[in-house]
This record gives sequence, C-alpha cells and structure tokens, in this order.
Amino acid sequence: MRACDLEDFAAEMFEPFARVDQRRWGAVYLRGLLLDGRRKSVEPMAARLGEDGNRQALANFITTSPWDAAHVRARLAWRMQQVIKPTALIVDDTGFLKDGDASACVARQYTGTAGKVTNCQAGVSLHLASDSASAAVDWRLFLPEGWDPASPKADPGKVARRTTCGIPPTSDTSRSGSLPWT
Repeated sequence: MRACDLEDFAAEMFEPFARVDQRRWGAVYLRGLLLDGRRKSVEPMAARLGEDGNRQALANFITTSPWDAAHVRARLAWRMQQVIKPTALIVDDTGFLKDGDASACVARQYTGTAGKVTNCQAGVSLHLASDSASAAVDWRLFLPEGWDPASPKADPGKVARRTTCGIPPTSDTSRSGSLPWT
C-alpha cells in the first residue's frame, strides 16, 4: 500500500473524530498495525514508528481517548463492502496465547492456535469475503465465564480485575458473550 493511499484511507476512517490529534493518532496507530513486527502492542509498535513513535500519546489514543470503535468499524464495513463486493460472511476465532493473566479475558481455554487448552484470550472476527479478497470488519474479545460476575463459574479475582482491564462492571454478556476489542 502506498503512503498516500494509507493516508487517504485513514482520513476516511477517522474523519468523524472530533479532534485533530485523534485523527492524527488514529492514522499513526493504523500505520503501526501494518508495519512488520510480530507484536502489535504499544511499546514495540511505538519503537517501529520512528519519529511518530510517541509511546505515551499512542497509548493514550488507544486506551483513554474518547472515540467510538463501533463507529469506525461501521465505516470500515461500509468501505470494504464497496471494494470487496462480498459473496460470503466468514466468522473466525483466533487464540492469543498469554504467559500471564494480566490481560483482559485471559483464561485456560481451548484454542486452535495451540491445538489444546492453554492460557489465552479468544477473539472472534467477522470478515467480508469474495473470491478475490477478504477483510475483517468486526471483532470481539470473548468473555470467559470466569470473568462474568453473573456466571455461577465467576472467579472473584478475575471479576475484580475487570476495572483494571477496562471492562465495564456489568457488560451485557448474555447477548453475545463478547467484548469489543480496543
């Protein structure tokens, strides 16, 4: 993808953002996601971004800046529908292996990524697809029962960490069992 194409795409996706700095950091974040490198968390992404690698500003954009991820996803789905002209919807799950338990929604659960029950997060994504292209247009982080205070299998330690992880105290998991990725 050429730099000007990426800039145009970012401008289109983040156009509704109220502030110029939000639009700027949205574009930087998008560029960081597309750069080579295995880890896409703030620290390694910021290191790869060169002069735009302000770790604190990037982290602020991702974690505390007030913007609606659902609105950006809707814009993405609309744009990709025009480009891809999908003939199918694909629902996929992916496991994100974790060594510790500090990340949101980490639990011992089965993941095809490892081919076994292991410590991980589970994500579910929706893709628009045609014979020639596909694009993820929505995604959620699965909320394991241990993280759900309404579940009989709730783990008090995990329920207590919901606030630290940015999970609302009473997410409506009865409908979807999942949380938006941010």
